[in-house]
Amino acid sequence: VATSIDGKKPVDDAMIRSIDKKIEKFEKKQEQYMAQLESTKSELEKFQQTKQKYLEGMSLGDSSPTNFSETTARSLVKSMMWRVIAGGVTFFTSLRFSGSVSTALSIVGSDFFSKAATMFIGERVMNKSQAGRKGGADDVGRSLAKALLWRVFAICNTLTMSYVIAKNFSMASKIAGSDAVFKTGLMFVYERVWAKIEWGKEYSIEFSI
Repeated sequence: VATSIDGKKPVDDAMIRSIDKKIEKFEKKQEQYMAQLESTKSELEKFQQTKQKYLEGMSLGDSSPTNFSETTARSLVKSMMWRVIAGGVTFFTSLRFSGSVSTALSIVGSDFFSKAATMFIGERVMNKSQAGRKGGADDVGRSLAKALLWRVFAICNTLTMSYVIAKNFSMASKIAGSDAVFKTGLMFVYERVWAKIEWGKEYSIEFSI
């Protein structure tokens, strides 16, 4: 049994081991924090030097923002605006083939929020990829891919809801089919317009040091 430094009082070995473990644990944490601090100080010095060079007129290389992400608000507005536009198209298509305003309204209303929510989720998922983003905007290929991918889902959704409401598969097929041709092109244009809108973009600026 260990004793205290003065040799008079017995010391609990288990308590000592417990304290030693805690000391070791915090010493390791201290080492990690010190390493992080040194790394942070090094990066800070680099950026301070870069700033000074830039102020002195030196070029920093390609500092134009290219990579970006879209805010949640941008995705939400895009989704809701498209749903209003697409819902209008679906209404007139449904009215043309069903001849009934109530049927057309039912078809549009049945999937308004579900499609808006699905498109919003799709926007957030696509936002995680920088593929097809050049010069701070989506390129033509990315816009086309998004329009086609969304149309595949939307056709299935419109076909299903039209059949459930109208109870006529032929009519449902015509509504979904006519929607597919027109809305694919329309959404491509819609995506190209949004590619030029800067609101809701958060740029990640990269430059060489």
